[in-house]
Amino acid sequence: MVLKKDENYFDTFVRLVDYSCQAAALLNEIMHNFNPDDLEEQIKHMHNIEHAGDVERHIMMKKLAKEFITPIEREDIVSMADAIDNVTDNIEDVLLRMYMFNIKEMQDDALKMSGIIVKCCDALKQALVEFHNFRKSQTLHGLIVEINRMEEEGDELFTNAVRKIYVHGKDPIEVYGWGRTLHFMEICCDACEDVADVIEGVMMKNS
Repeated sequence: MVLKKDENYFDTFVRLVDYSCQAAALLNEIMHNFNPDDLEEQIKHMHNIEHAGDVERHIMMKKLAKEFITPIEREDIVSMADAIDNVTDNIEDVLLRMYMFNIKEMQDDALKMSGIIVKCCDALKQALVEFHNFRKSQTLHGLIVEINRMEEEGDELFTNAVRKIYVHGKDPIEVYGWGRTLHFMEICCDACEDVADVIEGVMMKNS
């Protein structure tokens, strides 16, 4: 894959976040149809998505290194690419933790959290589709606010879910494993908010 000379960085951001959306959808599907025996194979599928995003990012960085004029500051382009990459990486990390901590049964709160991650990624994609028009957009600010709201919803769910497993959990290994897994799910929401913060920073610099 090679970026065309006139390829817009904003288009690349949308493609990068699409990998995040694919990863979130896959995680959600795995958790709603959970079978611990399938995790090793599902990890391979997830890693293929994450790796494809890495390849896209590397190609963009190679192009950026050769260009003198960019539509926004090159530091912001790098920050955006890194922040989106972190979203995909963190979603992959959730699946890895489920495998590492030998999760055997799914929890309702985890399913709710995976749904929030999907919604955060979808809203993030909408924001990045609109990002090229950040100087005139009538919807971009509202999408950023919505991502922040969902991150707060994820924080509240994480707090209550972890308390619940520590209050009602019987097996200390299971309690620890779910506590760590839920923590990484909460990090996914934080990572989405980090991308929104980069978008907002670019808007402030150029207003």
